Amino acid sequence: MGEWSDFFEDFPEENPANWVNGVYVGPNGAQLHRDHQAKVEAARANVAVEQARLDSTIAKIIAAGKERQRLKENGG
Repeated sequence: MGEWSDFFEDFPEENPANWVNGVYVGPNGAQLHRDHQAKVEAARANVAVEQARLDSTIAKIIAAGKERQRLKENGG
């Protein structure tokens, strides 16, 4: 009888590390999945930063519009 690693080389579908969320992904699939997840998380972080920047810009535009409206109403 050989080592477990020999068994998993012959039958990769039996290796639990080759399954992600109940889906067989192959011998390199788990690492590919982790790499993809890391890229997705990085993209989400970038979106959050960009959204915060846009929210700040929108708030400034609204404040400027309110100030113009206030000046217009007060005859200034």
